[in-house]
Amino acid sequence: MVNVLAILLAGGAGERLFPLTRDTAKPGVPFGGVYRIIDFTLSNCVNSDLRRIFILTQYKSLELNRHIRDGWHFLPAAMGEFIEILPPMKRVSEEWYQGTADAVYQNLHSILTEAPDQVLILSADHIYKMDYGDMVDWHREKNADITIATILIRPEEAERFGVAQIEPDYGISGFEEKPKHGNPCRSIFDGAMVSASMGIYVFSTQVLLDALLEDAADPDSAHDFGRNVLPKALCRHRVVAYNFVDINGKAARYWRDVGTIDAFYEANMDLVAVSPEFNLYDTRWPIRTRPLQAPPAKFVFAQEGQRMGIAADSIVSPGCIISGGRVTRSVLAPSVRVNSYCEIEESILMPNVRVGRYSRVRRAILDEFVVLPEGSRVGYDPEEDRSFGRVVTESGITVVASPVPKS
Repeated sequence: MVNVLAILLAGGAGERLFPLTRDTAKPGVPFGGVYRIIDFTLSNCVNSDLRRIFILTQYKSLELNRHIRDGWHFLPAAMGEFIEILPPMKRVSEEWYQGTADAVYQNLHSILTEAPDQVLILSADHIYKMDYGDMVDWHREKNADITIATILIRPEEAERFGVAQIEPDYGISGFEEKPKHGNPCRSIFDGAMVSASMGIYVFSTQVLLDALLEDAADPDSAHDFGRNVLPKALCRHRVVAYNFVDINGKAARYWRDVGTIDAFYEANMDLVAVSPEFNLYDTRWPIRTRPLQAPPAKFVFAQEGQRMGIAADSIVSPGCIISGGRVTRSVLAPSVRVNSYCEIEESILMPNVRVGRYSRVRRAILDEFVVLPEGSRVGYDPEEDRSFGRVVTESGITVVASPVPKS
């Protein structure tokens, strides 16, 4: 992509995803077996031929940094391509990143050194497929200063999003933040739907520079793109909407913010359907990740009428051993061990989990390195789970936290 710089915002603490984010930033949380959440945005960049990428990190980033180091440093520097991690350097401030806009502001020197025509601002914690090149082309065709990606949603969903008011020339004239009145403004792209912001922005570089300098000088600002920078820009610049085009190839547009335990769980469960809503197997738009050095998955003790190692409607990653247990509609990350007479149903088992014999796990997430003793029961009695210090969500998803810090 000609002279475009991508900036991935990957410093969020992800409080609503606790305890999965107790020891690592949200973009570094395992997802879908072999992946980390950040892999989906990075894959979109590389597949879109966007090969100059800054990743802005802050909160507990060691595990995320290692993942990028081991899996994403394959772009040729001799061709001017890179994926580079930028932690807070206090170059222009004595504070850590105070918000999404401040994170970019503190790295203006690095941005201007690259001298891009446009800057693409991305969140590193969403699950979707998108060709960013189409959005940049739209930005240029419409002579925009700022372009905001929007997704069509049903009106009854609008109270969870910022809804854009879009004029006939595709200019955005305003936002309704989480409207609850039941009649949000309809979209110019589909009159039966409304257009919600996806948190994806293209800025012409000088416009970004001016907006961030102004925001940094405002002592009352929270230094956030959505809350501060963009509302001010609406009356000063040409801000246009780009309607999300899903590369996923399914009937429904797929974009998930996995910022809560329930959303994270549901997005993982989307992957194990017979015809999954999100397609991991499309070689035309591959999702890349860190290469795994692990043996193939193994299923043992297939003895008729006795214990049986089996997995059905599930994702089972390399290094897993299903030893006489039964796994259904679940996602198993690398190097999970399920022992004899276990039953795992509709659950997510993170890397290096061990499940003792005769254990039962239902609608649960077992974090990395969890070891369940023989005869354990998870996800059957909320009060029992809470008595063990497990997190139980309102929808009944049980989370067993990692026993020790992971990094």
